[in-house]
Amino acid sequence: MCLEKVEFTVNMTNEETVAAALPMQEHWLPLSNLDLILPPVDVSVFFCYNKPSITIGTPHNIVECLKNSLAEALVSYYAFAGEVVKNSMGEPELLCNNRGVDFVEAFAHVELQSLNLYNPDETVEGKLVPKKKHGVLAVQATWMKCGGLVVACTFDHRIADAYSANMFLVSWAEIARPKNNKSFIPTTQPCFRRSLLTPRRPPSIHPSLYDMYVPITDLPPPPAPELESDIKTDPIISRIYYVTSEELNNMQSLANSNNSGSVKRSKLESFSALLWKMVAAAASTDNEKIVAKMGLVVDGRKRLSNGDRNKEEIMSSYFGNVLSIPYGGRLANELVENPLSWVADRVHDFLEEAVTEEHFLGLIDWVEEHRPVPGLARIYCGSTGGEEGPTFVVSSGQRFPESKVDFGWGKPVLGSYHFPWGGDAGYVMPMPSPKRNGDWLLYMHLPKTHLHYMEARAPHFFRPISWDYLLN
Repeated sequence: MCLEKVEFTVNMTNEETVAAALPMQEHWLPLSNLDLILPPVDVSVFFCYNKPSITIGTPHNIVECLKNSLAEALVSYYAFAGEVVKNSMGEPELLCNNRGVDFVEAFAHVELQSLNLYNPDETVEGKLVPKKKHGVLAVQATWMKCGGLVVACTFDHRIADAYSANMFLVSWAEIARPKNNKSFIPTTQPCFRRSLLTPRRPPSIHPSLYDMYVPITDLPPPPAPELESDIKTDPIISRIYYVTSEELNNMQSLANSNNSGSVKRSKLESFSALLWKMVAAAASTDNEKIVAKMGLVVDGRKRLSNGDRNKEEIMSSYFGNVLSIPYGGRLANELVENPLSWVADRVHDFLEEAVTEEHFLGLIDWVEEHRPVPGLARIYCGSTGGEEGPTFVVSSGQRFPESKVDFGWGKPVLGSYHFPWGGDAGYVMPMPSPKRNGDWLLYMHLPKTHLHYMEARAPHFFRPISWDYLLN
């Protein structure tokens, strides 16, 4: 198992811009109200591949395959080839001008299996994932000393959520794989119909939305630079763990131990409850007023379909953001002292408000009411309302298509998101293990002391990812 620090350098060997394979007429694509509620942050994803078979071709041919198939994929996913520009109201819009995607080739002076994947801050950040400088999407293909390959993307979250990025990655890989039919069409064609998310006239906004979201003009000013070092005493770091299916099942059983009804708490609800308890315990002090806040990302595609099969089919291919982030805040001591089943019920309580069509329609109306002033999910605002305590968001990466991102030389041995977003709130993304055995991978971006606490208190649950685990 390789967990020790391994120093290595990465040399950029080529940089170019890949545009869509077919010309397109320049046009504007407005962002939907659910796009406008996202801050200007970038999200990265990376995939690690063992050395491709000699029959696949040379490294040059493999990279050319990646670029050529990317150019074809951008014909349908033209949003990723554009750039974000402010309109006359000061709001971001997408200029679909086929600017293209910055594509970097690189070489890392390290063996793939020497990478300490448990600590992506040192091995992935700034080395294996590209820094997006222009446009909407950037790609990096990095060869390793052993002949292995890491393919990574960084995209503008305002243009795509994880669901949309997953569609693109699967289509790109489908196009790249060798095939007899040269006119191959990817399984999913993206839908850019912003009219699907049009605000209502008159609007109808549930009061709960004013608690979940806030106009940025209502936020307190940031602390003075000279005070930031005093405030941020506990750095937020990234780690990747794996959790066995056995531990997940045990956790879910505990979360349902007092639930006699027919509806059981899901693994995601149960995991979120466990994390909420552990973060609360890690943050507990003599201050009994510490409040731990947790948000949960909810995808609205099926909610907005509301049982309509035709609309569900359309929404299943919708490209853009269709997310809401309900959250709950509880006294840390309350979370620590109550059993996991009680905490799981509290998670279910605040989730119930956001899993309906009306919630998402109301959120669209809420954004419209405040435009052009941008809004933000309150959970991302750290300690608001005078409540001191930790805040973090749990997303759901269970649809992460790691096994489908096969460009023609095999499935990746590991795929993961990488999102050290720079805010004060933590971020956690559970994903299926590449072993496909019911285990989970956890990308966790939380305060250092909180992660150390979890590792010390629950080493059987939070196990550092290692090549021993991935390859055995």
